[in-house]
Amino acid sequence: MEDTVVLYRPTGPHELELVRQSGFRCWPPRLPDQPIFYPVTNEEYAVQIARDWNVPASGSGYVTRFHVRASFMARYPLRCVGGSSHTEWWVPAEDLDALNDNIVGTIDVIRSFPE
Repeated sequence: MEDTVVLYRPTGPHELELVRQSGFRCWPPRLPDQPIFYPVTNEEYAVQIARDWNVPASGSGYVTRFHVRASFMARYPLRCVGGSSHTEWWVPAEDLDALNDNIVGTIDVIRSFPE
């Protein structure tokens, strides 16, 4: 079994619908004003974003969890963007297809807000 990294992605209803349409296998292309895809490293941080940002912006927020081959993620440094638990990877939009190709299994919705 190959090594994987667990990633979390807070998302709103529109992005989640596109993930659903893919069979929960890949993330949709980034919009022109979104040059980076940034999955986060822990559920706590993903919950904070989904609950505190996605819900006010769109009425609902979701936390997803997915696994990516560790060998692929090794090319991206971890970034700390706030407190010690606010860590994420910054994957350039042009690398999103490659990231999708390295997802092992499916993208799972593990939390939804409001609950």
